[in-house]
Amino acid sequence: MPQINILVEDIVKLQVDAIVNTAKKSLLGGGGVDGAIHRAAGPELLAACKTLNGCETGDAKITAGYNLPAKFVIHTVGPKWRGGDHSEAELLASSYKRCMEVAMESQLQSIAFPAISTGIFGYPIDQATQIAVTTVKNFLADNHSLVEGSEKRPGENSLEVTFVCFDQSVHDLYAELLHR
Repeated sequence: MPQINILVEDIVKLQVDAIVNTAKKSLLGGGGVDGAIHRAAGPELLAACKTLNGCETGDAKITAGYNLPAKFVIHTVGPKWRGGDHSEAELLASSYKRCMEVAMESQLQSIAFPAISTGIFGYPIDQATQIAVTTVKNFLADNHSLVEGSEKRPGENSLEVTFVCFDQSVHDLYAELLHR
């Protein structure tokens, strides 16, 4: 059965197959999580991002992790909060789903998500965590036919997901939603 974890941690310190970067459309670095990931990964990450020709809101692209403990970085552009009437929920769900799809296509075993769009993009944390948990749980249910105790069939990929929180209150929101 796919595993979902919740941690209060600095995402750039995680030893997972991929961490998710909440990026601007240019993918050329910025503040918050994006800036921290670029600083920790080193200049090679910026050079790699320059070759990707940006990324649309709700989509995701992958690069190597360079100097990070994570092997890869999956860059996604979440929506800016504009009151909730501009397809923000659909675009945020798409960001999570596309990251999961990229991870599966790349045959990764573990992925760590920050709370996409909740920083400078202003998405309300309670709504964002609801979308994150629902999207990830639905994706795992739709894409994994693993039953506890059964053997993995050739071509099946189980994916361990970690939600990385910036404080205990956000951790508690995720925990409440995951245990419903």
